[in-house]
Amino acid sequence: MGSRLRDMREGIGGAVLIMVAVTTPFLRSWSRWGATAAEVNRVLPGDELVTHPKGGFTQAISISRPREKVWPWVAQIGQGRGGFYSYDFLENLIGCRIHSADEVVPAFQHDEKSEGLRLHPDVLPVPFAAADPGRTLLFGGRWFEDEPVSWVLTLDDVGENACRLVSRWVSDFKPGLGNTLRYKAFIGPISVVMGRKMLLGIKKRAERREGVAGPGRP
Repeated sequence: MGSRLRDMREGIGGAVLIMVAVTTPFLRSWSRWGATAAEVNRVLPGDELVTHPKGGFTQAISISRPREKVWPWVAQIGQGRGGFYSYDFLENLIGCRIHSADEVVPAFQHDEKSEGLRLHPDVLPVPFAAADPGRTLLFGGRWFEDEPVSWVLTLDDVGENACRLVSRWVSDFKPGLGNTLRYKAFIGPISVVMGRKMLLGIKKRAERREGVAGPGRP
C-alpha cells in the first residue's frame, strides 16, 4: 500500500510538471536538463539515424557509482522489462503496464537478440540498433513510416567511482501543422519531464544498493 501511495503522489507531482511544461515556457530548458554544453553539442551514436531532426532533447546526470554498476539498470530499460524508472502511475493510466524494477534482473537485459524498446504493449517497439555493453545502448531507425527516431543512453567515466549518464532522443516527423503541434506542443514537453524523472530514478537505484534478482520479475 505504501508503494502505491508513493507512486500516486509522485504521479500527481509529475502531472503538475507536465501541465506546466505543456502550457507554459517555464520548463523548456529541461530539454537539456543536467547536460553540459559539451554534452549537448557532442556527436553521439544514433545521430546519423535521423538526418533531418525536428525535435528531441539531451539530458544528463552524475551518478556516484562506477559505470559498470550503473549499466545493468540502463540495460534493462523498457516496458515488459525493468520499466522506465519514471512516473509509473501516469504511464499506467494509458495502459502501458509499466512496473519499474527496484532490482537488476538478468533476464531483462537487452542484447543483440532484443526485439527493441517497448513503450506500450500495443505499440511497435523502437528497433534495437546497437549496444556497447557497459557503455552505450541505442534504439532507433524507421519506427513508423514517417517517424525515424533515435534514443541513446551512454555512460562516461568520471574518476574511478562515478559516471555521467547521458540520454538523447532525436526524432523526425512528416511536415504539417497537426504533426508540428503534436510533437512540439505535446509529445516533446511530456518527454522532457518523463526523461528527467527517469535519470533521477536510475541514479536513486544505482546509488542505493546493488540488488540483483533472479531470472524472473522481482
